Amino acid sequence: MIYLEKLERAIVLSLLIMMIAVVLLSTVELGWLIIKNIITPPVFLLEIDELLDVFGMFLLVLIGLELLETVKMYLTKKTVHVEVVFMVAMIAIARKVIILDVKELSSLTLMGIGVIIISLSAGYYLLTIKQNEK
Repeated sequence: MIYLEKLERAIVLSLLIMMIAVVLLSTVELGWLIIKNIITPPVFLLEIDELLDVFGMFLLVLIGLELLETVKMYLTKKTVHVEVVFMVAMIAIARKVIILDVKELSSLTLMGIGVIIISLSAGYYLLTIKQNEK
């Protein structure tokens, strides 16, 4: 049993190190994307496609940070906080909505995305109500 706990801790630590590397590289990539878009003509002006790329990458870095927080919490407290999982899911769906080209999607797909957003919002709301009662 002790070996299993040590193996689990080693796996979680390696996940934490890899997640740190991914978030760091994503942040560098975001910085490079912003600089590249700013220095290409027209200078200091971003087109809509470039803005959507920057916002999408920004939200991707935020998702990575939230996942990093989840792994960190699991390492220290041996629990997964549902609130953090909800936040990651909401940021991920927000990223998807921001970079979506609505003209190319069917109405059923858009309704599905809307249902996901409403469900995540309701779940997060219920979770915060439950935590405030404690």
